[in-house]
Order: sequence, then structure tokens, then C-alpha cells
Amino acid sequence: MAEGEDATMTERLNMDRPHPARVYDYFLHGKDNFAVDRQAAEHLLEAFPGFRTAALSNRMWMHRAARYAAEQGITQFLDVGTGIPTSPNLHEVVQEIVPSAHVVYADNDPIVLAHSRALMASRPEGRTAYLEADVTDPQSILGSEEVKDLLDLSKPVALSLVGVFHYLPDALEPYDLIRQLVEPLAPGSLLIFSHCTPDFAPDLWERAIQVYKADGGDAQVRSKEEVTRFFDGLELVEPGVSAPFRWHPDAETEAMVAKDELNDVMCSLWVGVARKP
Repeated sequence: MAEGEDATMTERLNMDRPHPARVYDYFLHGKDNFAVDRQAAEHLLEAFPGFRTAALSNRMWMHRAARYAAEQGITQFLDVGTGIPTSPNLHEVVQEIVPSAHVVYADNDPIVLAHSRALMASRPEGRTAYLEADVTDPQSILGSEEVKDLLDLSKPVALSLVGVFHYLPDALEPYDLIRQLVEPLAPGSLLIFSHCTPDFAPDLWERAIQVYKADGGDAQVRSKEEVTRFFDGLELVEPGVSAPFRWHPDAETEAMVAKDELNDVMCSLWVGVARKP
């Protein structure tokens, strides 16, 4: 590869700064990350040792929330901020319940695109698609050929925004981005949403944000009140905005709670599912 091409690829992959999808991959013991991501992840773990637990509990909760949506009869899913594929992926979870489900994935990291074949392995009755797009440009997602081809927005859709919005500071107007993504969806659609919080360990989280920014990333964690605002105009499913391990826990989750492997401090997440009236 020529020097110019190498520089272009480095810029395209954002190899000079950590990327959320790749840092998350590292926390889940994945191998699709670069030195800059591993360095940022280790700095984060030094500042807040719960990151791996938070990533695991977030993933476990996403599976339960996706199952819930499928059990409610949702057959269309839009997963924004997909991250690097880790089996079982969302379509694998929901197609166990609804084999004909349609799932559109979107992420802004070219590394995810490189591994997107794993996201395309739909059951024959269903369909999946992947597009490279950014959550800060909702129209590029909702107006994409992939969404137009696979999703009927006149019928309910489950919009999954899992572990995404704590990377969006207030300057990016995250509440307005949610509104733009939810507004075109049909009544009966679901928002599946999770967000890191400093509520249980404010000093540790203040340090974690500082070191992440020092490594070239950007993030803003939010309180329960601030996270609840993302659901404005929607009807929260019981138990409302809660810690991930308290939201419809399964046997595996309850066993980990009993051993104190999952707790408020180590997870430091608020999660929720809400229905559009």
C-alpha cells in the first residue's frame, strides 16, 4: 500500500483516536480493535474498573429487550450504533422468535462494515441489511435505501440505541436526535435505549470521562433524570428506567446478581424500553 493510501485508510478508520465500537469490542474480549482503542480501554479500566461488567450487562440486557420486542409482535428492527458483530447479534435473537423479522443495522465505523457479513446471515424467512451511517444524521439513516427496502415505517419498528448516546455531548443536541429518529415511526413502535450514568460512582466517572477525552474520545454520562428525558412523549414499559439487571431479569442475570457480579456501581447504566403511543 502506498504511503498516501495508508494515510487515507488510517484517517478512514480513525486509527489516531479510539472508536466506541472498537473500545466496546475490547471490553467484550473481542479482537477487532487497534492499539489506540486498547490504550483508551485500559485507561478507562484504571479509572473505573466496572467497564467490562457494564459492557457485559448492557449486552445481556439488549438480548432481553430485543426478545421482549419480538414477543410483543414487532417484526421490524432498526439498530443504530450496532458495534462490531458479537454472536448472538440482534437479528439472531429476534429471529428465534420471529423468523421473518427484518433488521437494519447502522454504524459509522468502517471496521463494522468489514465484519458486516456476520450481520447479513439472516434466516431465509427474514432479511437483514447494513449501512454505514452516523446517528448524528438521522435523515441519512431513515432515508437510506436499506431502510426503504426492508422497513415499512407505517408499521411498528423497534429502534435500538444501545450504549450509543453517552458518546454524544449536549453540543450535538442528543434529545433532538432522538426526536428525529422516533418521530417518523408508527404508533406501537418501541425505543430500546441504554446509557451510562455517574449516579452510583460520580468521582470514578468524572475521572473516566477525563481520561477518555485525554485519549481523543468524547463522552457525556447522564443522571437518571437526564436519561429519562430521552423517553419524553413515550410510554415506558415496566419497570421504567432501571439498572439493566433489574429489567426483566432472566435466570443467568439473577444468578450473577446473587453472586454480586452485577450491581449498581459496576454496571452504572440506565436502561429502558418505551412504546410510542
